[in-house]
Amino acid sequence: MMSNFSRRYLVFPFDFVFMVVSFFLAHWIRYENFSFLEDRNLFFTSLVIVVSVRSVIFLLSGIYRSIWSYASIHDLVEIIKTTLLSSLVSTTMLLFYNRFSQLSRMVPILDTLLLLSFLCIRSFSWRMIRDEIFKANRNTAGTKPVILVGAGKLGATFLGEIRRHKELNFQPVGFIDEDQGKIGGHIQGVPILGNLDVLEDAIRSNSVQQVIITMSHPDGKFVTQVVKICDKCQVPFKILPGLGELLLDAPKIKQLREVEVEDLLGRSTVKLEVENIQSYLKGKRILITGAGGSIGSELCRQVMYFEPETLILLDAAETPLYEIEYEMRNRFTNKTKIHPVVADVKNLSRLSHVFEVHQPQVVFHSAAYKHVPMMEINSSEAVLNNVMGTKNLADVSRLTGVERFVLISTDKAVNPVNIMGVSKRVAELYLQHISVNSRTKFITVRFGNVLGSNGSVIPRFREQIKRGGPVTVTHPDIIRYFMTISEASQLVLQAGSMGEHGEIFILDMGEPVRISNLAEEMIRLSGYTPNKDIKIEYTGLRPGEKLFEELMLDQEGIKKTHHPKIRIAAPLQSYNLLLFQNKLNTMFSMAKANKDAEIYKLFQELVPEYVVHNDYIQTTRKIPL
Repeated sequence: MMSNFSRRYLVFPFDFVFMVVSFFLAHWIRYENFSFLEDRNLFFTSLVIVVSVRSVIFLLSGIYRSIWSYASIHDLVEIIKTTLLSSLVSTTMLLFYNRFSQLSRMVPILDTLLLLSFLCIRSFSWRMIRDEIFKANRNTAGTKPVILVGAGKLGATFLGEIRRHKELNFQPVGFIDEDQGKIGGHIQGVPILGNLDVLEDAIRSNSVQQVIITMSHPDGKFVTQVVKICDKCQVPFKILPGLGELLLDAPKIKQLREVEVEDLLGRSTVKLEVENIQSYLKGKRILITGAGGSIGSELCRQVMYFEPETLILLDAAETPLYEIEYEMRNRFTNKTKIHPVVADVKNLSRLSHVFEVHQPQVVFHSAAYKHVPMMEINSSEAVLNNVMGTKNLADVSRLTGVERFVLISTDKAVNPVNIMGVSKRVAELYLQHISVNSRTKFITVRFGNVLGSNGSVIPRFREQIKRGGPVTVTHPDIIRYFMTISEASQLVLQAGSMGEHGEIFILDMGEPVRISNLAEEMIRLSGYTPNKDIKIEYTGLRPGEKLFEELMLDQEGIKKTHHPKIRIAAPLQSYNLLLFQNKLNTMFSMAKANKDAEIYKLFQELVPEYVVHNDYIQTTRKIPL
């Protein structure tokens, strides 16, 4: 049987006829009569030369590899290039034949334009016929009217993908888009109906059975509005990944997925200053502590894009460390050397050996104990890991000449009411103290909760919903700031390029989210009704837990940076370093002896704004909405 590739060459006889007809018509148009046939020998010889040259060039070109039913702008460009080339060569051959004696120089131009017209009609006629047949078929019973939310490049490309998959029986009835300039227009014959205000009416009037969000980077609030309208109309909805997730590839039907809570909380894309980040990462030896954790592992992924010479993965837990090492080796094919290191930041001797062997130039310190209630009952370990571990790492970095040291901190370090927060605040203060007379650039990056991190509220809610509830929330008014792990990690890299000596950079966390609302949205996205199918129970604030988190101290002040999503806290007046270190050493001794009462007192001396949770009156603070 003839292969598909060979069948595509069956179109050549049509093109051969077009070549003959266009050459004849070019003469007829030029001379406005048949006078060019008076010297038939000259005309037919010229015809043979032109058609022969064109035929050879067309057959050797790649235009017959294209599939008619998927003709595109790319195919049009290839046709134009091939036709122009064949015109140039054939005209040159005529010049050699008789130097254009008794031939009009206008004829090759007319011939080229006519042939291009014939070829374009030939190429796109089958696609238009196919689309009309498809349009007729989809008007039959059994089709599913769908609305696409987003009339941009992603939406237009996905519309073409829908039309190629006839088995889906999707009938696009219109687009929804917030751009007023697009409303009233058409994309491939599908009208842009209006903005989100008309979505409900469009769903009901067209009996829509599916809504698909086809936007590159949809705003979380916008997605939430779409979801609420679809819930009200009882219409299922799906979403396409953004162009970043698609790696600039065309969207496919199989990439459609359910809307997730991360989409509802989605934020605008981070714009990175790639050159500045590259200047301190490319070709360097990078150490990341807590490499197996949520933030640490994402930092590994982001750093690898900047092609460091060496990536040192340090973690005390061997299984997460093995997993991130395996991913790095299989996902990235650059020449970066990867060294997994099992080590505990509390072990100064081990850290010294690691630095001696690998000689890191940049350190990202994300290893920390972060669970608030857990650290309230294990305060000694919070001190040893979060404070002493940071001090060990910072001291070794300073002594070995590390260029940059970036500490991952938290909003819980601001006006802390728990051991986890105050331990991170003391770590911040230590870096500010030692940065004054150090060649190492010590930088702190402070942000709130990250979506989907290990042990965070979203995975816990998913598990509770999966079990049928109840979903437990500590307090109906508790609110938190959220950002994606990817966004947080990218901004950490950006802040790392901006810091000099002891600055605390604060990431823009956007608007706070009420956790009870988050629970309700997650229940709805799972197909249930809150407090009907799955109950929400309020369990009360846990030890050391605030109703809301802050990102800066009142006395810190705040300054803008040149990056719209990064701000900087004005440095506090430095304490006496020797006195500060003596208190830290005393605290470490108390922690090793498990003397919690003494630890609380020392924390209050080091961080005057720290309030032990038992004395903290939550209701005295104004709760932002």
